[in-house]
Amino acid sequence: MAIKKCNTLDEARAEIDVVDSEIVALIAKRNDYIKQIAHFKTSVEEVKAEDRISDVISNVRAQAISLDLSPNLINDLYVRMIDEMVESEISEFKNAQRF
Repeated sequence: MAIKKCNTLDEARAEIDVVDSEIVALIAKRNDYIKQIAHFKTSVEEVKAEDRISDVISNVRAQAISLDLSPNLINDLYVRMIDEMVESEISEFKNAQRF
């Protein structure tokens, strides 16, 4: 992962703004896939997918460690994100069941 060497505070902040935009776009992309996944499931319990959540958390923690990033930070971010996305997926699942 190449990081640009910034020469000023404003330049560094501008780069952070770019990264933040990319992060939000990637989270939106992830959420769109979550909504698709809801259509492949047959129950709310299957939507909750506790085993899959554990696997995802384990994988992102390992990736964080490999990138010299706090695994606890990534864990907390993912737990929060997944909780919200599971709720979104449950809503999507229930709406799909109506049709």
